[in-house]
Amino acid sequence: MGDNDSVTSPRSVTLLGSTGSIGTQAVEVIERNPGTFRVVGLTAGGGNLALLAAQAVALEVEVVGVANASPADVRAAIGEAARAAGRAAYLPEIVTGPSANDEVAARQVDVVLNGITGSIGLTPTLAALRAGNILALANKESLIVGGSLVTAAASPDQIVPVDSEHSAIAQCLRGGRRDEVRRLVITASGGPFRGRTREQLDDVTPAQALAHPNFAMGRVVTTNSATLVNKGLEVIEAHLLFGVPFDRITTVVHPQQQIHSMVEFHDGSTIAQAGPPRMLVPIALGLSWPDRLADVDEPCDWSQAQSWDFFPLDETAFPSVPLAYAVGAAGGTMPAVYNAANEVCVDAF
Repeated sequence: MGDNDSVTSPRSVTLLGSTGSIGTQAVEVIERNPGTFRVVGLTAGGGNLALLAAQAVALEVEVVGVANASPADVRAAIGEAARAAGRAAYLPEIVTGPSANDEVAARQVDVVLNGITGSIGLTPTLAALRAGNILALANKESLIVGGSLVTAAASPDQIVPVDSEHSAIAQCLRGGRRDEVRRLVITASGGPFRGRTREQLDDVTPAQALAHPNFAMGRVVTTNSATLVNKGLEVIEAHLLFGVPFDRITTVVHPQQQIHSMVEFHDGSTIAQAGPPRMLVPIALGLSWPDRLADVDEPCDWSQAQSWDFFPLDETAFPSVPLAYAVGAAGGTMPAVYNAANEVCVDAF
């Protein structure tokens, strides 16, 4: 058979946190590219068994993991979804309990997408890496908390960032060598409280914090974006992913979120990655890296007049960012303490 007749096998994929914001968009990308991916496993916390079951049936996965549900409840939900889809005979392997994510992540596939929210994503991250799987990492907390544990477990290029900022940096780095990088520039929307003084933030409500101007995300990530803790975590993540010192990582407020981040090179040039303020492209790249899928999202419309703004970050109103630089530079367990304190604060808020 000649080269033109060769058939590329679908890339095998496991989705951790498939019912969350990242997971549902990943399913959308996969379903829009039939024959490109084969989903082997799905996991979820268990808060939306009906959606998880519908995903499992539609993708005909081999294994379903649920952290907080009984095997009987998972089996019943899948059975109901299978009958509704006319596939009554379908029943995947079911794994439940606190280690469900770890067990499914450790199965060998081409790519594990970790879309879990929070530090509970650390052990699945390590399980996926130790199994030799490519890790498409949307769970930044596992890298923040795990630090050198995660980087030591990963082979070169084994982690593909899915956060839009770090995906942007990875794309920009294709334009030059690592030793030519002067600094990384991470963009921030500024969140719903951009422009407010520290005093004006005293009486904000959870509902206001969840009203992000550009992204629809989960409770924790959206709140983190309002306090800019999310940006602080991303600074630490950028340092760990790309090996750039903290004094060469800059944050800048860009409300339109059309430019997702930039890399400045030592000759004075800057390469920026631009696209709509959505997660489809970073998720698709996480699944297909280093290749690009076609028509994942709409590109910027250059036929329309538009203005893009950039502002310095107000570190007095949003002290979470300079604090992140400090704990990142301190290293050790300090980033884990920062993340844990924030998770407690978000729950209390």
